[in-house]
Amino acid sequence: MREYVDFLGGQSPYDALEAADLQALARLVEVEYFVAGTTIVTAGDQPLTHFYVVRSGEVEVVDRGRVVDVLGPGETFGQISVLSGLPPPLGIRASEDVLCYRFPDPRPHLQHPDRLRFSHYGSLVTRERLARSGLVDQALRLARNQMRPIVWCRPDTTVGQAAASITAAGQSCALIDRGDAIGIVTDSDFRAALATGATDAGASVSALASFPAATIGEDTLIGDAFLRMVECGYHHLVVVGAGDRPVGVLRVVDLASAEVRNPLVIRRAVDDATTIEELAAAAALLPATWIELYDTGVSVMHIAALLSAVLDAIMVRLIDLTEIGEDLVPQQVSWFLLGSVARREPLPRSDVDTALVWQDLPGEPNPSGKLQRWAGRVLDNMERCGLHRCADGANATNPQFARSQADAIAAARSWITNPTQTNALLLSSMIADSRPVTGLSLGRGVIDGMLATTRSRDYLSRLLQYAIATRPPVGFVRGLVVEHSGDNRGHLNLKAGGLVPIASLGRWLAIATGDDRGSTITRLRRGNGAGLLTDDETDTLVRAFEYIYSLILDNEITALRDGTAATTWVAPKELDTLTRRYLREVFRAVAEVQNRLDSDWVARLS
Repeated sequence: MREYVDFLGGQSPYDALEAADLQALARLVEVEYFVAGTTIVTAGDQPLTHFYVVRSGEVEVVDRGRVVDVLGPGETFGQISVLSGLPPPLGIRASEDVLCYRFPDPRPHLQHPDRLRFSHYGSLVTRERLARSGLVDQALRLARNQMRPIVWCRPDTTVGQAAASITAAGQSCALIDRGDAIGIVTDSDFRAALATGATDAGASVSALASFPAATIGEDTLIGDAFLRMVECGYHHLVVVGAGDRPVGVLRVVDLASAEVRNPLVIRRAVDDATTIEELAAAAALLPATWIELYDTGVSVMHIAALLSAVLDAIMVRLIDLTEIGEDLVPQQVSWFLLGSVARREPLPRSDVDTALVWQDLPGEPNPSGKLQRWAGRVLDNMERCGLHRCADGANATNPQFARSQADAIAAARSWITNPTQTNALLLSSMIADSRPVTGLSLGRGVIDGMLATTRSRDYLSRLLQYAIATRPPVGFVRGLVVEHSGDNRGHLNLKAGGLVPIASLGRWLAIATGDDRGSTITRLRRGNGAGLLTDDETDTLVRAFEYIYSLILDNEITALRDGTAATTWVAPKELDTLTRRYLREVFRAVAEVQNRLDSDWVARLS
């Protein structure tokens, strides 16, 4: 029994048990041996009466014929079925000869069974809850499959008649065809107008309607429709078919469960904020929303896009609410977001990088001093809202990131035509990762001015070298390369070694193709369309980016739950066998793409 106690006491979650409970658990051990290829657990079979701990060898976790995990010594399987009384959701197969310790339900035998917190239990429960809700499949449905019927009203219909029609139809809005445009009036419009006395029941409904109504195509994915609602603060979208004729209405309340409506709740609170304190209260909802979206099973890149839209709204409102006071200037101003937030790939603890551009007005004094003081107040308020400025200096208070329109375009062109200048490659890359959130026309003009600059082969060559300078942490002998000293000894940085190399390739492709729009994944696919990446390379990089992002997000979500500092460092030995194996494959694949581009991109561009 001593051997059982010693082994279990060194494994999670059994290491959390007191000595008496650990000994009681050891007394329950039955030893079972399975030859390679044996099916140990069949998915959907009768609920299990025993769970297993691998003592030696490996088992494969199988989901509908696909291996989704590999468990080695010290890892547990079957516990979810034993603890829940439900059929096992996944199959288990011996991938090699395996020796297991077998246990009945331990709860009746332990004084403190609550200390057994199995790491896989929560995720599998989430999977089961998700499967029952159908939420995952819903995100992939089309708008025409989710839309509601239209209630039509004539332009001269009274408010009272329109409200009665909506109520009778059991809907929450009506459409008005004015001839030159289609408008929409919602039940919230009625409530707001009648509550304030701004109108009465006999007034024309056209006065309350919004023209033109926001529309989406009938083939739009539900996930994309929901993102647009969050970005714009809409609760209804008119679905249009052939000839842009309305065929239905999509309501936010029909799109997802209560858990994933939180981004729109925050968006409404942001829009309603009239003080920095109220805005900070709205922004304080962000951490819980990250967790809820993650737990509900929304795809990680969709979570990133949704929360990025919320961050945009917070920044725009923040800029609006921050008094410029005596620093008022006549020049129009455009605020930019930079980096991962600009690409719509933020993580919960991402810094918010910013830049500022102002209009050139002949005869007016240089407003840089006034605008940088204002920018300082904006960034101070941003941190009051729980968002952090860039620790490396990419902030609108830095003169490098606060320029007139002409100066910004001239600087960008100088960096491109003379890439050997100090920081020329860094700064031109950052412009490709920028997105205006205010003064959109002015801001877009700066980016277009840069992209319109002729990009020489020498510049693209140097930029590629800069982009691939960060290599994935993979070696030829031991697989994963880790830090050998310091606080992170024995760890590898998933962000620096995984996300950054792929995002850098995406940024290079954006500049090479002259199109900076979209996320890293969008840029990779655009590079494929331009012939700069093969189909296989594109698929590999996209899957790698999503996978590594999900690993980092998982770590950050855990940190949010625990109230601890987030880190992108992981210890390979703490990862399961399948994750380690896949990371090695991913890193090697990224390195191969880097090497291939480095060797023959000139031929492809000629």
